[in-house]
Amino acid sequence: MPSYIAYTEAPHKNRNDWHSIRRLAPLLWEYKYRVIFALSTLLLSKFANVAIPLVLKAIVDGLDFETISQLPLILLLAYGALRLAAALFNELRDAIFARVRYHAIRRLSNQVLSHLHQLSLRFHLERQTGGISRDLERGTRSLSAIMNLMVFNILPTLVEFSLIALILFSQYEVSFALITFATVIIYISFTLTITEWRMHFRHRMNALDSQANTQAIDSIINYETVKYFGNETFELKRYDQTLQQWEDAAVSSQTSMSALNFGQSAIIAIGVTIIMIFAAQGVVNGHMTLGDLVLVNAYLLQLFIPLNFLGIVYRQIKYALADMDLVVKLLEQAPEITDKANATSLVIPQGEIEFKQIDFAYQPERPILQQLSFTIPAGKTVAVVGASGAGKSTLARLLYRFYDVNQGQIFIDKQDIATVSQASLRSHIGIVPQDTVLFNDTIYYNLQYACPSASKETVINAAKLAHIHEFITSLPKGYDSIVGERGLKLSGGEKQRIAIARAILKQPKILIFDEATSSLDSKTEQAIQQTLNDLAQHHTTLIIAHRLSTIINADWILVMDHGKIIEQGQHQTLLEQQGSYAHLWQLQQKDQD
Repeated sequence: MPSYIAYTEAPHKNRNDWHSIRRLAPLLWEYKYRVIFALSTLLLSKFANVAIPLVLKAIVDGLDFETISQLPLILLLAYGALRLAAALFNELRDAIFARVRYHAIRRLSNQVLSHLHQLSLRFHLERQTGGISRDLERGTRSLSAIMNLMVFNILPTLVEFSLIALILFSQYEVSFALITFATVIIYISFTLTITEWRMHFRHRMNALDSQANTQAIDSIINYETVKYFGNETFELKRYDQTLQQWEDAAVSSQTSMSALNFGQSAIIAIGVTIIMIFAAQGVVNGHMTLGDLVLVNAYLLQLFIPLNFLGIVYRQIKYALADMDLVVKLLEQAPEITDKANATSLVIPQGEIEFKQIDFAYQPERPILQQLSFTIPAGKTVAVVGASGAGKSTLARLLYRFYDVNQGQIFIDKQDIATVSQASLRSHIGIVPQDTVLFNDTIYYNLQYACPSASKETVINAAKLAHIHEFITSLPKGYDSIVGERGLKLSGGEKQRIAIARAILKQPKILIFDEATSSLDSKTEQAIQQTLNDLAQHHTTLIIAHRLSTIINADWILVMDHGKIIEQGQHQTLLEQQGSYAHLWQLQQKDQD
């Protein structure tokens, strides 16, 4: 958990809010004419709003009971028309801007998901799904919040304040404008100072919220593990400890907000009282009419009521910018593996694979492969065996180019895979992994995923070849059965046969079998093994194996230890050498006996 909290809190320490806004501003400008139109209706709404007290003043002055001769009907109708116009332009602004706002959210969500797919396998192995999903949710929501607050709160208040200030300066004594300005300046300064002070409570709440969400999702994903060890109480205690810290931070945040709200109200109350005293004195002295008093009071209400919420709006903007910063930081995280500027598409006329002088390490202090060289001739099957940690599965990751080698080169038909596009490389490779992870969708969806354009007959034929068709048809919903989160409703062997069917359906030039039958029973393994052997005859195949009985028919076998090839040859030759391979074979034969 500490590693994730560092990730969550760090961006706030070096946050650049203007950079975040500039980074996401192009999303709004795609509908620039709508934005301009919405701003125009905003201006019209504020002009109507500011004109209402002017008409109200004229109405009050026209109702002087000593000189009144007729009802000021025109002014009353104008008053109603201005209120209607203000409401109309406000609603127009909301309706026009809706497309801009929701399209921007959609585009940002797509950008984030696309970027996550571009990031390296290393990033996804180190991430914590629960925490990052909560941050992404808050980040995309923050874009909508900032647009709403800027267009519907900040800009209208600034426009209204400017118009009211202009009228106060031009129509009344300068003291009215000066007191208004002083009140606003003191209010804003107080709000900014206190809000900045209490922002760390929000940052801590976000970090703890992400951590608690990560813990909850991890415990649900690992439901069976929790049950195996009877650790329900342990998981709840760990979750509750994080929530207790979140609760303390939330209480501190709320308490400080209450103090801030009271301070803001006190500043506004004092400012309004002073102005009203000046206005009332002006009426008594005969310098101002009752209409002027009503006008000043109406303007103060129009100005200070939204200003009273400006503190809340400012805090919301700060929180939204803090959340948005997480998304911007993620979008600016450079992918570890990228295509070169002049990358070409991989062309495989034959399918020969060559690993040449490969050095590789996930961490510099722990080398995995050392000066590794071997070739898989086109159309041949090469198997790799060895103890756990020898570097076998790393070969598949390097061939897929999930990582780049530290030194050396990997060639396919004399083409360095570092110089071709990743999409073209992976389109030619099919894999049956040891741990098959499925989408929480139907069996048919997961099968067809290897080739979304494949017909239903083709998908069913691949399932038959993988010896899983009979099992699927025995289910109540057949191919429409939902497999559950990560395929948890299926056994390991069933998931592995789906992976085999997908490899058949993809029809790649190169096949990788990473412990492809490790989860199968002996009877099913024998049937599947024949299918795999038939499939491998028409492809260049790399088999990563633990059970040596599955590779006795391989064209060539490599024995690895600590990232190096210590033996190689065909099955019978390696047995005759009485080396590591022969020793592994004897141990497995004893286990089978």
